[in-house]
Amino acid sequence: MVAKKIRQTFDAINAGDYHFMLDGLADDFTYHFHGEHALGGARSTRASMEAWWERVGRLLPGACFDVREVLITGGPWQTRVAVNTRVSGDLPDGSQYRNVVLQLLTLRWGKVTDVETLENLQVLERALRVVADHGHPEALADPIQDPHRGTTHPDTHGPNVR
Repeated sequence: MVAKKIRQTFDAINAGDYHFMLDGLADDFTYHFHGEHALGGARSTRASMEAWWERVGRLLPGACFDVREVLITGGPWQTRVAVNTRVSGDLPDGSQYRNVVLQLLTLRWGKVTDVETLENLQVLERALRVVADHGHPEALADPIQDPHRGTTHPDTHGPNVR
């Protein structure tokens, strides 16, 4: 059931509906995308997640996710999920953006409380540079972030603590 919901979420995103993903977030969540780039940072409010998805749509329009594998462990009170995907799309210079994305999620009673996204940053940053070079300076903007609310991540503030 969890794997089906994950796949439905990516299908909705591919169809241009990121609200399906937002509706799956718990009231108290953290979404962390590794790296210091326009899509990086940590968000913990629906408003910042909406702004982030809108930015993704402007910078990588038509990006499509291909879910390769969904691994699930734990019970409904704390479900851990690993999602292995490929993302691809056209860049403004005519080349293709292709990358590997790994997401680690925590769900509590079916709602997402934590997402950690890892992507090949060299590939992503090259793509963002191409987008910026073709008239979209937002591709080099600072991340959209909220202050951390009790969660830390290894690359920024020490071990992940809940």
